[in-house]
Amino acid sequence: MAAAAAETVRVVRGVRDDQLKDPSPCHDWDVRTLLNHIILWTAYSAEQRAYGKSVAEELMNKDFAAEPGFADDYAAQVDKALTAWSDPKAWERELGVMGNAMPAADVAAMLIMEIVLHGWDLAQATGQEYHCPGNVAAVLLTTVQQQAGMFRQYQGFADEVKISADAPAFDRALALSGRDPR
Repeated sequence: MAAAAAETVRVVRGVRDDQLKDPSPCHDWDVRTLLNHIILWTAYSAEQRAYGKSVAEELMNKDFAAEPGFADDYAAQVDKALTAWSDPKAWERELGVMGNAMPAADVAAMLIMEIVLHGWDLAQATGQEYHCPGNVAAVLLTTVQQQAGMFRQYQGFADEVKISADAPAFDRALALSGRDPR
């Protein structure tokens, strides 16, 4: 989680103000909307999930990207989330996800998926590279394989993009999630 978060923090820091209205690979979202989604779910919600709670309602429609220093604020909030997940008790919980109880380890894997996939989306939208270490790519691929059906059902993933079966794990995870790694 820390490695995935560090890379997405780096990408968020690389977003320029003049890019906020640019399109992103995510549905009808521009860069600002994607940033706000990333900040809410991979920082604030990630911290609250570690404590077995949900994100505060007042944050759901906040425009984090409108705040001066939003990238530094995101980095600080990510640190809080990582600290929360570093407590072994965070991993012992069953957490509610869409009305179902789920082991905390599965929720953490989904958070890593969210961090990496949307970090990659943001990098694509803003002309940056996204680097995914092999161990993170392996977790990502496993999680995407397990969750692709559900995410497609709720329109979180597009149809799978066909790529070579021997492509790197990161590229296969991107393709399975409906993103074109090429």
